[in-house]
Amino acid sequence: MKRFFSILPILILCFACSGFLTAQPNATEVVSEMKFGWNLGNTLDAHGTWSGATGLNSETCWGMPKAKPKVFQDIKAKGFSTVRIPTTWHNHIIDKNYTIDPKWMARVKEVVDMAISQDLYVILNIHHDEAENPKAFKYGDGYVPMSKHKDESKKFLQRTWEQITATFNNEYDEHLIFETINEPRIKGDEHEWNWDVNCKTCKDALDCIIEYNQLCLDTIRASGGKNAQRVVMCPSYVASPWSACDPSFKLPTDSAKNKLAVSVHMYTPYNFAMEFPGSKKFTDSHKSDLDYHFQMLNETFVSKGIPVVIGEMGATNKGNDKERAIWFEFFLSRAKKYNIAVCLWDNNVKKNPDNGSESFGYYNRTNGSWYFTNPDLVQIGIDARN
Repeated sequence: MKRFFSILPILILCFACSGFLTAQPNATEVVSEMKFGWNLGNTLDAHGTWSGATGLNSETCWGMPKAKPKVFQDIKAKGFSTVRIPTTWHNHIIDKNYTIDPKWMARVKEVVDMAISQDLYVILNIHHDEAENPKAFKYGDGYVPMSKHKDESKKFLQRTWEQITATFNNEYDEHLIFETINEPRIKGDEHEWNWDVNCKTCKDALDCIIEYNQLCLDTIRASGGKNAQRVVMCPSYVASPWSACDPSFKLPTDSAKNKLAVSVHMYTPYNFAMEFPGSKKFTDSHKSDLDYHFQMLNETFVSKGIPVVIGEMGATNKGNDKERAIWFEFFLSRAKKYNIAVCLWDNNVKKNPDNGSESFGYYNRTNGSWYFTNPDLVQIGIDARN
């Protein structure tokens, strides 16, 4: 007995060093480290029925090059802390049991590992899987937040997360974050992009989303291992700050303690950041609008110990780089003030002649350079958030 007690301190030290006694950081601590991130937009989330859009070819069907290690090396070198990897799954189903093509899952893992190898935080999600035609919803269309389609939607969501979590678990520490779903909404509805608290359809959709978030989280936790304690991000209707801050939105009940974050998107103020032609000048009124959004998120969540991640943000290119620079500094400084992590949406299109509201290219993935250097919009944002 005496000999056992003599080696007990050594055993405790060994267990601690091996991670058995090491407490995993909570969601607030993880979000604090995520700071400013970047989206691998229009790549693993790309989908369609036209030629070349099936199987592994879907990765490039929206005009993006295949993801390569250099992309994540450059993102890390620039000063980003996080990469969000939007991923679509319903177009890779190979049977009647919602089985994801193993080749697609392997490719997603390969890309995630590229980012993880750079010591970046990585957000992996279910992205463009909202049914394109909710009125004719059927097996293989993904999901839709409507009560009449809830059962089939839940089958897709559960099976997809069962397979994601089987692939991504103990090999990954807290640097891997899961996001249940992206911008959940009813496509084609009059309120597709606008939350209306008085709309019955919106209310039904939100009720479904709350249930879907719970299902996704339960599936993630049930996979055990490190997923039982992994940080998980959950959105409200269309990832709107307004719907998230509405009292009717509820985060799921979690078996883990302090491991949830709220996911929102903010192309705000809309008429400057996304609407085209909209406004080219970032005005005092715009600043007040942004201040109000950040204060609302802080009062509803952050001040109560619930961290917030703005999974998408950015200001479309209207040939107004100086004004965008002011916007970047203002936006990211407010995010730092309230300890909110932010991920820049990048679709690799510097100037979109067909749709001015979709000019969100900041990093040229083809030649590995940055589109805007004078002023350096990205660096301004990184400096402001860090």
